[in-house]
Amino acid sequence: MGNMVYLKDVVTLALDTQKCTGCGMCLDVCPHGVFKMNGKNVQIINRDACMECGACSRNCPASAIGVEAGVGCAAAVINSMLGRNGGECCCGPQTDATGTIKSGGCCT
Repeated sequence: MGNMVYLKDVVTLALDTQKCTGCGMCLDVCPHGVFKMNGKNVQIINRDACMECGACSRNCPASAIGVEAGVGCAAAVINSMLGRNGGECCCGPQTDATGTIKSGGCCT
């Protein structure tokens, strides 16, 4: 995918190489080629291409990858650009002050 940059210097992506088993699952699920194999484990090669979708983190059997939905989250960026309320939310359920889940979260 060339030198794609999603948002520069904002991603929360973290890789614990000590936990990485080298299974390559992150390579399979990452839509932007953020990772590559480096011997027996992976390394981050294009951090700014990460859109913080969380596919790598959710599919890592060793819990070696962490990413928090933040300013780089595609849903948050799109909702914000469209002027939707809750644009900073990233596909999680929204709750009111009492902790009750509201209907119609930000990605519905």
